[in-house]
Amino acid sequence: GPSGCGKTTLLRIIAGLEAVESGEIWIDGAQVAGAGGELPPARRGIAMVFQDYALYPHLNVRENLAFGLKHGKTWVGSNLPRSEIAKRIEKRVLNAAEMLGLEKLLDRKPSELSGGQRQRVAIGRAIAKEPKVFLFDEPLSNLDARLRTETRVELAALHRRLGSISVYVTHDQVEAMTLADRLVVLNEGVIQQVGRPE
Repeated sequence: GPSGCGKTTLLRIIAGLEAVESGEIWIDGAQVAGAGGELPPARRGIAMVFQDYALYPHLNVRENLAFGLKHGKTWVGSNLPRSEIAKRIEKRVLNAAEMLGLEKLLDRKPSELSGGQRQRVAIGRAIAKEPKVFLFDEPLSNLDARLRTETRVELAALHRRLGSISVYVTHDQVEAMTLADRLVVLNEGVIQQVGRPE
């Protein structure tokens, strides 16, 4: 949908950052919002990737990838000894880095990375959390046309490999048609059409 139609607001509602005025939100068979009550955002099993990367400039790639795991306190295993938690976090960080080709960049700061590399770090931070749902808020709009095309292909392959649910917001029709299994067209907060790309 076009700018201002409610795409980002919808993501924020799914994430629990905005209140639900009507209806319900269900994730993995459990109601997380609506008449049955609200599940706090941290307990919804969601990872969000933003348009502006939202990386911590003073942390290197490894620390950015691990940030949500170290500070979230809600992922499985938080009752284990610190040394075991640290090992598990490092394993998830290395898995995400390998999946996205970031292994050689782990000690670099965001300022030393290209736009495409920064976006891969932002996606890697989401992957490391092993969420039930990925929320993508126009993640490619800050990239140039060539890099946007390359990253779109990478995202599609990653989505197939992970097999998790992704809600991807864009105003770019080509992006929507090439990435989506199911499209929802929004205008002024109202769903206009729902269906497969075909």
